[in-house]
Amino acid sequence: MELKLARTELEAKPKKIKLEKIEEILKNEGQKIFYFDKSNSHKDLVSLVEHFEELGYSVYLREVKYTLDENDYIYEIHIL
Repeated sequence: MELKLARTELEAKPKKIKLEKIEEILKNEGQKIFYFDKSNSHKDLVSLVEHFEELGYSVYLREVKYTLDENDYIYEIHIL
């Protein structure tokens, strides 16, 4: 599964990250907060949460709004 990371600039294209890379980062760091672009499907993010919960991690998913506009948000996933 490939997901798009949150953009660092509004006009930039989001970078992609694979599930295997996220697993590798967690093995090295133990816990991590990831920010994902709003163009990811909610279904894929829920699948990501379920995958890491099956591996024994605690996972928290939420939407983070960065302006007052309803369409300006990113997803935050905290994996412990």
